Amino acid sequence: MAIHTIFLLFSLCVLSTSAYVFKSIDCGSSKTMYIDKNQIVWTGDEADMQNGESKVVQTSNSVSPVMGTLRVFTSTRRKKNCYSIKASKGERVIVRASFLYGNYDGLSSPPSFDLHFDGNFWTTVDTSVTEYVIYREVTYVTRLDYVSVCVAQTAPGQFPFISAIEVRSVGLTMYSNGDQDYPLHLIKRVAYGASETIRYKDDPYDRLWKPAVTKGLINVPSDTSLAPTTALDQPPPAVLQNAVTAVTHTTTIPLFVVSFPPVVFPVYLNMYFSEFAELDATTQKRSFQVLMDNEPLFDRPVVPPYGDYTELRARNLTVTSKTSFTLVPTYDSTLPPLINAMEVFYIGNSLTDGTNAKDVKGLSSLQNAFATLQHWGGDPCLPARYSWEWISCSSDAVPRVTALYLSSFDLTGVVPDFSIMDALETIDFHNNRLEGPIPEFLATLPNLKLLNLASNQFSAPIPDSLSKKNGLNLVVTGNPDLCKSGNSCKSASTPTNNNNNPGFGGSNSNYNNNNNNNNNRGSGGSINNNNNNNNNNNNNNNNNNNNNNNRGLGGSKSNSKPKGKLGLIIGITGPNFIIILAVLGFILILKHKRRKTAAISSGGANMPQTSTIDPEIIGGVGDSIVNEIKVNMEYDEGEGEGEGEEEEEDAICTC
Repeated sequence: MAIHTIFLLFSLCVLSTSAYVFKSIDCGSSKTMYIDKNQIVWTGDEADMQNGESKVVQTSNSVSPVMGTLRVFTSTRRKKNCYSIKASKGERVIVRASFLYGNYDGLSSPPSFDLHFDGNFWTTVDTSVTEYVIYREVTYVTRLDYVSVCVAQTAPGQFPFISAIEVRSVGLTMYSNGDQDYPLHLIKRVAYGASETIRYKDDPYDRLWKPAVTKGLINVPSDTSLAPTTALDQPPPAVLQNAVTAVTHTTTIPLFVVSFPPVVFPVYLNMYFSEFAELDATTQKRSFQVLMDNEPLFDRPVVPPYGDYTELRARNLTVTSKTSFTLVPTYDSTLPPLINAMEVFYIGNSLTDGTNAKDVKGLSSLQNAFATLQHWGGDPCLPARYSWEWISCSSDAVPRVTALYLSSFDLTGVVPDFSIMDALETIDFHNNRLEGPIPEFLATLPNLKLLNLASNQFSAPIPDSLSKKNGLNLVVTGNPDLCKSGNSCKSASTPTNNNNNPGFGGSNSNYNNNNNNNNNRGSGGSINNNNNNNNNNNNNNNNNNNNNNNRGLGGSKSNSKPKGKLGLIIGITGPNFIIILAVLGFILILKHKRRKTAAISSGGANMPQTSTIDPEIIGGVGDSIVNEIKVNMEYDEGEGEGEGEEEEEDAICTC
């Protein structure tokens, strides 16, 4: 009882000082929290994952409450779907991902997909229709302040899923025999002689020590209890309480580690040895060598201590499918070899540093501002095949984000500051509902070549720093409240209503409330700039820019058009009027002669003929022709003025 108390205190101490992260996620579960039979606290993943669908494994295939649910990702919008767990940069962690297909979809078609961590390729997961859990484990030193676990679809119809994620911090001195730039992928962790899996609370780091299947060997329990240790890789005492040994002192023990793949790859190996009984030093001796392919792996033979343990560690061992490990007794040993536990890891490729930290921070600000972007997680650029769909990245060892493609993402609100992303060359925000002024920080991005802000709701003037930025293709069309400069904002900020009010002696006023262009034509009219609806004399009120143009015979136009239109009309109509009168006179003379001739021919020769021209007729015809000429001239001139005004307004809108 005292020993168990000591171990419990040790466990609590380890967890409080070393295990900064002890996170267990039951993927697909809607439970907020529950505790399993191992006293591990599990949480559902609804707070950690917005994507995917929760599915329930068929009851007959569920091996534990944790494996009873899963989350599957059927959307093809994202190349990968990621969980993110907070951690401390520079700490060593064990990350474990578990999968149980369990025929959740009733199709008996288990999928295959890729698994990533922190932007690194982890492994390809080949799930099975059989009723057992597949799990993958990696141990490494974090380079970020979080741990990400991602699943990625690799083939059509092969939808990735995940059942559970576990993250455990371990001491930095543990598994430190290798280079911390390389991850250790677990191949096998076995506890020889154990009858069931050993994990938390027996192991405060919740490593899974599986029972070993041995043939022709004897399971032997220890007759003493080992105290917890902080040395080396800290195997739990429960693992050292049992061992396997051979029947005779000359028997060799083959260690069936695993069927290695038929390629050359590096492994990291830990072996643990502890004597299970106190020996008679005068008559008994247990001594043996660890051989790899029949060659000694270590310089000295192993002599297991009683009440303690020996750990042998080997790194960068090159193995193939033909590699063998054996325990061979030395010539002077009177007892056969034994072994308590073993861990075998595959040494992975060098850990990536991830996407440039500045870009990660900038992308985070975008995600905080726009909820629709929060569905993307994990490393933005890595692995390269699985970068986020709305960015482009460079091919540098530490990639930079060079483009944002956020067209039609239903973004609303104000653009946040992401000026820290100084490698951006392209930004496409068009066809969203972004509003407010265009941020001036965009002009500070040194490599920016294309900025597409079209079809949004930006307002206020375009920053001069952007419009004058060398080498920048700036697109801002489709922003009705946007203008080129402060002056243009005053005259082209709202829609235009054209009210044409012809009237005799009318007047025009420039109202700045609603951009109303009132054209009043009439004799003796005038054009004035008034800034209210009561034709007051308040000029240049910049509220809404109303232009009123009054045209009339003998009228004048103030503040905008040159005077002298009356002189132009008279100069043109005067000579024409004289010519027209001459033509009319000639026509009347001809009519008079014809009537006279007709009268003579009818026998009226002695009766004088008199022709009278009604002056009202002449005046009426003349006035009609003159008015037609004047009106046509005014129409032509007015049409030219209107075109000029439209061209000026279009130029502002285009900018």
